[in-house]
Amino acid sequence: MIILTITFTFTLLLPHVKAVDVEITSISPETHRGKVGDAVHIVGTINTTGGLYRIWFHSQKVSEANATENNVDMTFSVPPFPKENYTITLQDVSVNINATTWFYIDTAYYISFNKAKMPKPPEQLQENSTVEIWVNVTGGERDTIYSANITVNVPTPANETYWKLVPLTSTTNTGNGTATSVYPNNFTGTPHINYTGTYTVAFNKTLATITFSIGLTNSTEYHRFQYVDIRAAGYKPNENVTIKISFEGKAIHSEENLTATEGGLIYANWTVPRNASIGTYTLNITSTLNLTSKLPPDIQNFIVPGFDINITTQNLARETVPNVTVRVFEEGKSVLNGTSTSDGLVRIKLEIGNYTSEAYYKGEKVDERWVNVTDAASLDFACNLTNLKILVVGVVDGAEIGVPEAKIYLTPENQSLTTNVTGAAVFHSLLPNVTYALNASRYDMQFNVTTIPRLLVNETAIAWFNVTIICPTLTLQVNVTGANGQPISNAIVKVQELMGGLYYEGNTTIKGIFILDWIFGKYKVGVYASGVKLNETTVDLFQNLNISIHCKLYGLTVSVKVVDYFGQPISNANVTLQREGLAPRSTLTQSNGTATFSNIIGGNFSMAVYLIDQTQPCVTKAFSVDKSATIEIKIEKYVMLAGFLVETGQLAIAIIIAAAVILVLLMEVYRRKRIKPQKGSS
Repeated sequence: MIILTITFTFTLLLPHVKAVDVEITSISPETHRGKVGDAVHIVGTINTTGGLYRIWFHSQKVSEANATENNVDMTFSVPPFPKENYTITLQDVSVNINATTWFYIDTAYYISFNKAKMPKPPEQLQENSTVEIWVNVTGGERDTIYSANITVNVPTPANETYWKLVPLTSTTNTGNGTATSVYPNNFTGTPHINYTGTYTVAFNKTLATITFSIGLTNSTEYHRFQYVDIRAAGYKPNENVTIKISFEGKAIHSEENLTATEGGLIYANWTVPRNASIGTYTLNITSTLNLTSKLPPDIQNFIVPGFDINITTQNLARETVPNVTVRVFEEGKSVLNGTSTSDGLVRIKLEIGNYTSEAYYKGEKVDERWVNVTDAASLDFACNLTNLKILVVGVVDGAEIGVPEAKIYLTPENQSLTTNVTGAAVFHSLLPNVTYALNASRYDMQFNVTTIPRLLVNETAIAWFNVTIICPTLTLQVNVTGANGQPISNAIVKVQELMGGLYYEGNTTIKGIFILDWIFGKYKVGVYASGVKLNETTVDLFQNLNISIHCKLYGLTVSVKVVDYFGQPISNANVTLQREGLAPRSTLTQSNGTATFSNIIGGNFSMAVYLIDQTQPCVTKAFSVDKSATIEIKIEKYVMLAGFLVETGQLAIAIIIAAAVILVLLMEVYRRKRIKPQKGSS
């Protein structure tokens, strides 16, 4: 017992361990090969549920985490090691069990530029620039000095190529080595950057390549008033050149007999004029006497891009308006047009300057304003458009009630709206200087036509123009009668519109009359008593109405006659009636065995009969009542005897016993008469 107890205790205290192997089930890349910095994805399992695991690449820990249940799923980067085959180890730390696989590091070759010295677009390098080139090796042989043959291919038809052999720093024990060189400095031959276009730089021709671009200007984009710096190279000393800038095939600027420096460089500048159009411009530099013919020629495009101007078209209520056309003019000349989208947005581009703009809606001018552009901007245009709010009301007992589901047709817009639960409908963004007509109807029955000359107040357009339309009020009289034609007083009459929304309820008078001045429409009229629906009908209240609702289930008389086995009435029995949704009613049977219930509302009933001094019903029954009636309940278990209830079985036994006693008595009398002695003779 002691041994079992100790074993059980240690089992509880030890970590829960499943019988799962420590295993590397997959590795990505599947080739088990890669370069320094590549991502490696390891999937596997460990023995300890939720336990700590570590992943080692050779001698370096690259990951540490807790398993999800027993599963390992981890990605790490190949650390900086020389070219070689290495072991990857998955370690279950808790139980110190390992699983291993292999991974081979391949040598990687890279070429790049000194980003700090390279311009960021739209800025660019110009002819006669220099470029600092970086090369490096990762995952190389240990303690080896690599040499990089850097070649630069110039964009000429002859594909001129210049090269330089650069030794890399020692790879030391990490297998990494780097070197830096500047083109065209110290490259063999006559290296240069005298042409526009794309230059290709290679590391040992195929190990790695990269490109850089050269232009004539220091940027590919300029805005108005900006200074365009121009530089070209490769011309003869003191050679004259012509500079021409054109737009859409037309020359807009020209400089002739511009002289090259002793080094064959051309320097020039041009300021983008204040009225420059948005678009693409072409710069062309040519030798005046054709002393120098460059292939490719000194031709370059640059653009005047403009700024993003986002215009939101709104009405006077500050709601966005689609389909508004915005026209922009500069010095009286049309520059561009744009139309607002579904969200009221017009996206255009404008350059620095002052503009006039006009907004048009359905052919009418709705706004005019100045626009001063200095940068990208978002503008709101407040268009001269008005919201028309229609409120349809009915007047009941001197108070206004919003009328829902009224259809409003607006001309000349030819738009149709339906009022909401408050009786309101809104036509958005209307031209204020237009005559409008409103046609109001319900259930396709027209009840109002209203003309609005203009949506102006004191000859001024406003954000909201309000119009109230009165819906006709008509009289509805409901005469409520019961089963016997008698008026039902204090019954609840509920009036509910067929489309929902409008609702009213009230009580009938002592004469069973309900009168309501109510709103034009179609309604359900229901009569209720004690929470029970007695009857319901539908009325079209398009004129004054006087209707009668007969409730045949109201005011019924139900009599329950309780009799015994022989049909004799049972008095003082408690009869209880229960109708769905109503409180139960109880009364005692009279001497004739009848319990009478008056003013009953017909429907489904359950009935229970309790005899004298009994707490449980001797009879229960379910039945339906739709007219006055007498229901007979026969209780065969009992018989009335001398004013007392006797169970039928007990009475039968008593009768049998009595009959047996009488029979015995009769037989005894008979016997005695037969054996009576005769008188003897004297």
